[in-house]
Amino acid sequence: MIVDEKFSKMKSSARKDALDDERCEYLSYILLDRRLSEKTKESYDYELRNFHDYLRSISVTSSTLVSRENIQNYLKQSASLKSRSIAHRITTLREFYKFLLTVGKINVDVMSDVKGPRLEKVLPNTLTVEEVDKLLDISLDTVFDYRNRAILELLYASGLRISEALSLTFHDVSLNSCTIRVVGKGKKERIVPLSDVAILHLKNYLEHRHEIDKKHSDFLFLNVNGTPLSRVGFFKNLQKILLSQNIQKKVTPHTLRHSFATHMIEYGADLRVVQELLGHSDISTTRIYTHITNKKVEDDYKSYHPRIKEDTK
Repeated sequence: MIVDEKFSKMKSSARKDALDDERCEYLSYILLDRRLSEKTKESYDYELRNFHDYLRSISVTSSTLVSRENIQNYLKQSASLKSRSIAHRITTLREFYKFLLTVGKINVDVMSDVKGPRLEKVLPNTLTVEEVDKLLDISLDTVFDYRNRAILELLYASGLRISEALSLTFHDVSLNSCTIRVVGKGKKERIVPLSDVAILHLKNYLEHRHEIDKKHSDFLFLNVNGTPLSRVGFFKNLQKILLSQNIQKKVTPHTLRHSFATHMIEYGADLRVVQELLGHSDISTTRIYTHITNKKVEDDYKSYHPRIKEDTK
């Protein structure tokens, strides 16, 4: 009888409640209607599960019962987190309650007056043109060298995210027109031109690709097993390249995307063009690269103007 009672309680606690139903409905919405990525869905799911666990701990089992005070008390528990983590938590809840209001699950948006922390603008890490040249100067001895060179040239020539580059298939690449079809965030497609140098190294890689194409894959970039190269796999390869090239700077695949955008603007490209190439939906996201170029102007001025410092003689 005691065992049966314990099992009954466990079974009861495992049952879905209204909070679970609302969370699942929202996650389906952001995947199917808003077409956000699986990774974004997972981050929203994680935040909502934490929040709903808190609500259950105070005996709140439906979003219709949530008060602004509940929200404020929950966010007070986030005080030890970094500003960006708190901002993400607030954004998740804000979007969730906006959805619930839209579909008629609630009548009042309890997140309407909640403001996030002020975030400092962090300029992305970039390489100089000379550093990019050094990084790309890879000795081409094996099929993996040709593959890595092709990926790096592609990232710098087009500003692709590494996830976009690694998801490319033969159907996405047109060597004749020197363009690629990219599926970016929110499943949005864009056509991106490629430089002659990037096309050359893609062709060089394709001439050797058959050595690792054990499973006749449509994916462009493969690993030693003949399956699609992963982000983690390429990151490890990049670290080896940095070591062999004696580059001390912290570099990730995204650094080449940042460097692409910065160098384009430095050399006179229109901001709207760079926005289109990067696949940014909002130009304010692209404007961060103008801050980088402005900072470089300021730094160069301070470094090289002969009378910038007070004469102490």
